[in-house]
Amino acid sequence: MNNNYRSIRFFHHGAITSVNGLAPTTTVLQWLREHAHCTGTKEGCAEGDCGACTVLVGELRDDDIDQLQLRAVNACTQFLPTLDGLALLSVEDLSTNLQDLGPVQQAMVDCHASQCGFCTPGFVCTLQACYERHCEAGSTPTRQQLADELAGNLCRCTGYRPILDAGQNMFEQPRLRIDKAPIVAALRTLRSEPPLHYKGANPAFEQTPARPDDTPAAARTDHFHAPKTLAALADLRLNHPQARLLAGSTDIGLWHNKQFRDLGELIYLGAVSELRNIRAQNFKARPGLWIGAGARLEEAWQALVAIAPNLRELWLRFASPPVRQAGTLGGNIANGSPIGDSAPALIALGADIVLRRGEQQRRMPLQDFYLDYMKTALQPGEFVEALHLPLPEPALRLRAYKISKRHDSDISAVCTVMALCLDAEGTVQEARLVFGGMAAIVKRAHAAEASLLGQPWDEAQLNRATLALAQDFQPLTDMRASSDYRMRVAQNLLRKLWLETRLDQPLCPSELSIWPSARGDSVTGSAA
Repeated sequence: MNNNYRSIRFFHHGAITSVNGLAPTTTVLQWLREHAHCTGTKEGCAEGDCGACTVLVGELRDDDIDQLQLRAVNACTQFLPTLDGLALLSVEDLSTNLQDLGPVQQAMVDCHASQCGFCTPGFVCTLQACYERHCEAGSTPTRQQLADELAGNLCRCTGYRPILDAGQNMFEQPRLRIDKAPIVAALRTLRSEPPLHYKGANPAFEQTPARPDDTPAAARTDHFHAPKTLAALADLRLNHPQARLLAGSTDIGLWHNKQFRDLGELIYLGAVSELRNIRAQNFKARPGLWIGAGARLEEAWQALVAIAPNLRELWLRFASPPVRQAGTLGGNIANGSPIGDSAPALIALGADIVLRRGEQQRRMPLQDFYLDYMKTALQPGEFVEALHLPLPEPALRLRAYKISKRHDSDISAVCTVMALCLDAEGTVQEARLVFGGMAAIVKRAHAAEASLLGQPWDEAQLNRATLALAQDFQPLTDMRASSDYRMRVAQNLLRKLWLETRLDQPLCPSELSIWPSARGDSVTGSAA
């Protein structure tokens, strides 16, 4: 391991900033407010839900280092060392001159889209990212697309209408974009920096359990490593199997913020560009898709929807845009949560998980990766390298359904992705019924599947499969749903699948939805 420790270096407020001495778990929000004294960014929930702390993070594109990519992320869950080599823009970087506001800020004023103002900086940053992206593409978002963009900004004291009005009005203002040239120049300079190895003081928390060596927390320094290549990551992981892997920090950040857990030594995956690769690659002699474990959820789900359009509604309802812009597909999968929304989709599509330990690579069906609650098949020194899946056959009938208390940006009570293959006579040739939220792990409904195989896809067989679900699952009761509710929902969703995919007069998904089709016929189309 390289022991050449250095400071954290990133672009902020028009110059490259260096930070030393702070704990590696110092959040971007804490640094902005307490050290940079940029107090426009607010703390609301401190867990990545409300969007009050939204900031912009800029990075050079992997495929074109002359182009800057801006992402809106939650500052409250991101650790400061993850900014190394990147650019940080808060609301103060847009305009602080009331006589010369940018188009986003001016639109918020003109449309009376702010009341107490606490949430406004987060809205402005989210809308600024949207504005930059659409200006770059030469497009204008629809009102529904703006609503989807703002799904992670939950405080709406003025109501939805004036904020959406401002989102439309900002494109009618005189065109004024962020000057990216100095940012690109600074980031190109930072690319020559060696990989980050950082150590900082670990603040003492009364809630922090003592380590086995009984070293007082206040006397320790914790280490943060950010290798830049896949080989360096594999070597570091092999030699430090006890270190915690950190990807998007959308979950681990809460362990620190809410549970006050001692995270110890961290190995960050975000600087390894090879892990972000998404490419076409044959899967067991079939056309397939390779998604690197470090691919951000937004790009990974975009790739999944490109090959399986019926996953689009699940993509839009997966967490929020700031979470999807930070979290990774590999992190969501490796987490092992029984309510993660990626695993049902990938298992239903027949994905393999690719694991790496040193120079050795192994793979297994993703459905076999989960052993028990939050327990996976990962071995010491091993990490997730990629997810690999076949392209769906044209005849595959694939549907995805998510049930949650809040429609957008909420954790699933039940999430299911179901796939069927029927022959010309309507006999079930293959069935993969995958459920999250119904057991300690995401799992297939094997009894229900077995009841369908080789049988006609009719209502009588549907009823048998519905009853068989009780053999597959004994769901728990928790704050999101009762056991009875979850079972009833799972059975009803299986019936919904049948109504949409039966050979005789199948119904379009929009006919079975209580929501208007404002998002477009994203999950409709042919009966298949």
